[in-house]
Amino acid sequence: MSKSRDSPTHSESKSTTARTIATSWLLAPFLVPVFVAALFYRFDSFDPVHYPVDEPNRFTLVAPARNNRMRVGSEVLAEGHVAGPEDFVYDAAARVIYTGCEDGWIKRVTVNDSVADSVVENWVNTGGRPLGLAFGTNGELIVGDADKGLLRVTKDKKLEVLVDEVDGLKFKLTDGVDVAHDGTIYFTDASCKYHVKESVYDILEGKPNGRFMSYNPTTEKTTLLADNLYFPNGVAVSPDQNSVVFCETSLMRCRKYYIQGPKKGSIEKFCDLPGMPDNIHYDGHGQYWIGIAAEFTPQLEFVFRYPFIRKAMVMLTKYVGSQTKTRNGGVLAVDLEGKPTSHYYDPNLSLTSGIKIGNHLYCGSIIYPFVIRLDVKQYPALPAT
Repeated sequence: MSKSRDSPTHSESKSTTARTIATSWLLAPFLVPVFVAALFYRFDSFDPVHYPVDEPNRFTLVAPARNNRMRVGSEVLAEGHVAGPEDFVYDAAARVIYTGCEDGWIKRVTVNDSVADSVVENWVNTGGRPLGLAFGTNGELIVGDADKGLLRVTKDKKLEVLVDEVDGLKFKLTDGVDVAHDGTIYFTDASCKYHVKESVYDILEGKPNGRFMSYNPTTEKTTLLADNLYFPNGVAVSPDQNSVVFCETSLMRCRKYYIQGPKKGSIEKFCDLPGMPDNIHYDGHGQYWIGIAAEFTPQLEFVFRYPFIRKAMVMLTKYVGSQTKTRNGGVLAVDLEGKPTSHYYDPNLSLTSGIKIGNHLYCGSIIYPFVIRLDVKQYPALPAT
């Protein structure tokens, strides 16, 4: 009986087998890393979760006045003398800005008409990573140090740790700080799980690891005011001393905690934001200035929506060193009701703090080796069209 035309011959079978083997060898360089990556993904302990549903459409959160090219006309000062100036506090009498840097130094930068005349002084080194700064009622500097805890630095540079734990749980990332008129210090521990160099992991994990606290310097008592917060960051006491506003970076919003009055002890939303906030400062003239590290973009929305994407990003960061680029960071001003008034930002810019001194906006960033200064009278935010 003759062979069917549909049946492969012995030589054809050998040829098919050879092609299969050849294809396998060709694909091997690509399949091996895919297989290894799949193993790493499966067994990596990082376990991100879904973020709580967030109602606002952040793409429509727009300030009535904007300057979307704030680097145009801006000046750079202290370049090369400050490493990651994350937050500022201004001493008007001495005309100096205090800022904390990643090398542990708290530096003083003089404020002059000309940036060329500014002088940078190494003031005191905390031995950690100073972040949030505020003046105490006696002129001492209060510091939220990510590594050391809540610190006090006297005028003669004596350094003291006020507290580094609450309810037996150590601070991992002491962050924002402000001081009320009665001397009470309000501050945040952004994460009780991750250190400052791992802060991106906390945000990508999507779990509420943060706490908001107060410290009474008279009784030396620390009180936990709120926990289960999503990377609580900057802190600002309201001018009427009735409440404290703090930023939640991961949820892109600010919340208000009442410290006096009929709502004492309660928390409510203060404002939603068009990006990820960091520090917040009251300027004494009816506005809070909020540093925005990154704008909310479709790409960021995609990342926040899917935990498996965030896990992949963490693995890239761990094993490859890849990092997501930020976009349109800047400084947003809001009024006492939390309504946006003006927005200064720029493509590829990332800022963590902004304070207004006279006509100038001084801005810092945890990733830049300089301070940005912008004359907002000469380069104002203009009505949005």
